[in-house]
Amino acid sequence: MGKLDGKVAVITGATSGMALASAKLFVEEGAYVFITGRRRDALDEAVDHIGRNVTGVQGDAANLDDLDRLFETVKREQGSIDVLYANAGIGEEAKLGEITEEHFDQTFGLNTRGTLFTVQKALPLFNDGGSIVMTASIASIKGWPGWSVYAGSKAALHAYARVWLNELKDRRIRVNVLSPGQVSTPIMERVMADPETRSQFEALIPRGKIGQPDELARVALFLASEDSSYVNGQLLNVDGGTAAI
Repeated sequence: MGKLDGKVAVITGATSGMALASAKLFVEEGAYVFITGRRRDALDEAVDHIGRNVTGVQGDAANLDDLDRLFETVKREQGSIDVLYANAGIGEEAKLGEITEEHFDQTFGLNTRGTLFTVQKALPLFNDGGSIVMTASIASIKGWPGWSVYAGSKAALHAYARVWLNELKDRRIRVNVLSPGQVSTPIMERVMADPETRSQFEALIPRGKIGQPDELARVALFLASEDSSYVNGQLLNVDGGTAAI
């Protein structure tokens, strides 16, 4: 038996990295998975990579019409949701004094506003006893220069979780936040393109090695499944110990 046998999961922003690895693992553990992405070619490649029990729905989690279309598809094809992994997000460096209105609006529009409406629009389809997982970042607690807008947009997610678990307690829907550190995703690989920058990031990790998407996927599975039935409202750092020192 798989840990998600018979479950329906929705994962946003799942065309690469840890969310794609999570989608594949969820299917291997018995779930039917809906994934989203903004680019059709990347979405089709992700569906092919997962291979079975998956539907790709093109859309932007910052666009409420796209979210409506996503959940209409879920309702039509599967009828309900057991797991929502709200992962879609962006992050770009901008130091104080250089932050533009466009940068702020794009970052908060997807990471903070988009996550809120993803969860809210999923709720009518949610089965009682389900699990909501959101992707934050240890940037929200580390104070790295140049990342204040990104950090702020991700810090809000733990506040969401603490309130929402209280609002959803009668339905026994758990809400947790997965907070990755340095992980080998396309976004992070761009940030670490310079060897010196990569070495600086690796030096922050006690084990001295960048995290891999499948390592994050296993933690997402834990939060999605009954293995974490007594875990609620938590910010779980998955970072090789970076945030602890």
